[in-house]
Amino acid sequence: MARVVLVTGAARGIGKAIALKFLENKDIVYVNYNKSDKEALELAKAFSNARIIKADIALEEDIKKMIDVIKSQEGRLDIVVNNAGIANDTLVESKTKESFQKILDVNLIGAFLVVKYAREIMEKGSIINIASTNGIDTYYPYSLDYDASKAGLISLTHNLALELAPNIRVNAVAPGWINTDMNKELDEEFKDKELKKIMLGRFGEAKEVASVVFFLASQEASYITNSVIRVDGGSR
Repeated sequence: MARVVLVTGAARGIGKAIALKFLENKDIVYVNYNKSDKEALELAKAFSNARIIKADIALEEDIKKMIDVIKSQEGRLDIVVNNAGIANDTLVESKTKESFQKILDVNLIGAFLVVKYAREIMEKGSIINIASTNGIDTYYPYSLDYDASKAGLISLTHNLALELAPNIRVNAVAPGWINTDMNKELDEEFKDKELKKIMLGRFGEAKEVASVVFFLASQEASYITNSVIRVDGGSR
């Protein structure tokens, strides 16, 4: 039987790669997006099992409506991937309370609210939070708000794993540098410096993150919960 999957922030980048992995497996995938209308529509046209659903993960009402749609159409959710995330890389003195709050609203509080409402239609299943090595040990002062949000998401993962056991497994994936549109504008000197920190000598690909997420959602990972798996090429 096809699983019912929700992937937030799924129209581009890592989220799209994750959605594609489940779509190719013939699962029913709710592709959440906020602003990437064109990309979401392209996925819907390419896969009959794709269900695009627009919602701003920073808004509780949007999240509630999104879960209500899934409930009315499917009656259940089997897998939730909290991937939606934003960053605001600026000088520390340029950051404001409002800009910091926006990062938390999407990356951390939004993920919590997705789980809060999704669990109502999950009898059992798997939740995977897309964190970052920035939330563990690769810190960047320009990204301190993003880093804090991802550290919080890892803490949230551990607490939810305890709260939702034994029926729902909760894990996190922590990518390092991944080739996405967000990284295309990186300064070449900075990029070379970061590459030297990676044992495998390259940035990762979104599909490599997606493969780990797909595994964690599968029965092959049925004895894994409360774990954080790094996908970072051996960054040091």
